[in-house]
Amino acid sequence: MQLNIRVAQDKDISALVEFNQNMAFETEQKHLDSEVLSKGVGALVADSNKGFYLVAELDAQVVGSLMVTTEWSDWRNAVFWWIQSVYIVPNFRRRGIYAQLYAKVKALAEEQGNICGFRLYVEKDNTVAQSTYTALGMHESHYLMFEE
Repeated sequence: MQLNIRVAQDKDISALVEFNQNMAFETEQKHLDSEVLSKGVGALVADSNKGFYLVAELDAQVVGSLMVTTEWSDWRNAVFWWIQSVYIVPNFRRRGIYAQLYAKVKALAEEQGNICGFRLYVEKDNTVAQSTYTALGMHESHYLMFEE
């Protein structure tokens, strides 16, 4: 499968909004507000200081995406990239699309030079995703996530 992996542009916002809505419903049965989500996705696409999305295209159709945001590590004097909002269109899952997106993330990090690692969070019950991340060299962290 010959995919084109690239940084998202304005023309991808509607697909990214749809992907985020689908992912939120599939994983948490949450309905995200389209207007708020569109503004949020658009803000990130417009401002690389917030992060970036990568999209996977097949025959000019966006079939997958992920978002990268940053976390400064004072312990390492370098940056962690957080991988978020991973979504692959259901008919294209289990075909290595995420692996190609992740390979692009790693290549971009190598080019940038000050990236010390990659982090992501995954639903506790999403064992399929967990096995994918493990197969690509990631491991479970000893940290728990808390939020308010």
